[in-house]
Amino acid sequence: MKAIVQERFGPPEVLRVADIDRPVAGAGQVLVRVRAAAVNPYDWHMMRGDPYVARLLGAVGLVRPKCRVAGIDAAGLVEAVGADVSGLGPGDEVLGFSPGSFAEYALTTPELLVPKPASLTFEQAAAVPMAAVTALRGIRTVGRTRAGQRVLVNGAGGGVGTFAVQMAAALGAEVTGVCSARNADLVRSLGAAHVVDHAQEDFTDRVAHYDVILDNVGNRRLSRLRRALTPTGTLVANGGGSPGRVFGAMGSLLRMSAVDVFARQRLRPILPSAPAGPTHEDLLAVTALIEAGSLTPVVDRTYRLADTAAGVRHVERGHARGKAVVTVG
Repeated sequence: MKAIVQERFGPPEVLRVADIDRPVAGAGQVLVRVRAAAVNPYDWHMMRGDPYVARLLGAVGLVRPKCRVAGIDAAGLVEAVGADVSGLGPGDEVLGFSPGSFAEYALTTPELLVPKPASLTFEQAAAVPMAAVTALRGIRTVGRTRAGQRVLVNGAGGGVGTFAVQMAAALGAEVTGVCSARNADLVRSLGAAHVVDHAQEDFTDRVAHYDVILDNVGNRRLSRLRRALTPTGTLVANGGGSPGRVFGAMGSLLRMSAVDVFARQRLRPILPSAPAGPTHEDLLAVTALIEAGSLTPVVDRTYRLADTAAGVRHVERGHARGKAVVTVG
């Protein structure tokens, strides 16, 4: 099969198309025929081995990538199931977390998959798993957003942000989206009552105070973010960071956790969703919102499998409007 592989850490150029053996579903595994796979910041962190501390912790590999085939989000068809797998069968349309999804086939486990909503294309479905689950945790699980609250989403035009704006609006919150001018109309169409152009205004200087802030960017100091909160508001910091950092976002997230012990405000870091934790329940919750008409994936652009490196480069530079998706087959 065709797959995107990398033998070393580095820039997008380390990703290349190769012919490798098709995986076989063992006991408790599901083989997915991938139709589309989304690109996430998670992917370029894995590609670069960034932050460096993640290599020491064994999360990405020490001197070479832990996972030879890149990608994590996928939508496609169940090709085969191994022993002890129930509830899924060949031909089922699914979405979820499939490590090595930048390939024609990828192995995963049943708890990391859910049925694909019939209203979505495979490209839209691939945009859902990591970004939508991260938004769900930020807005609902950690942020505890309620009707009537003021919610600000920093990075509202990105993958997580476009889902977060819709979720907060669906919960009855008054949403402010911080984004670039080119994304202002999009963010309003998703349910934001107010839009702040980050190039023209610093949202932490505004008179308004927010009950919940979901920060997907990490470009403001903690003290300034707290100033934009109500006295008992909640700051939810979504992990991220720029390439080449030793500690990445981990240092700021640890500092925030330390300050939280002494603050009236709730300061809560979350990490981007990966195949760990209660992802099956979260995926079901997200697809339920989609089927109810409260959530629609925003796909910025699509790339062929052979052009995956260009898609990763686009996302790494912070240019994505919604999600970038790789089409396969």
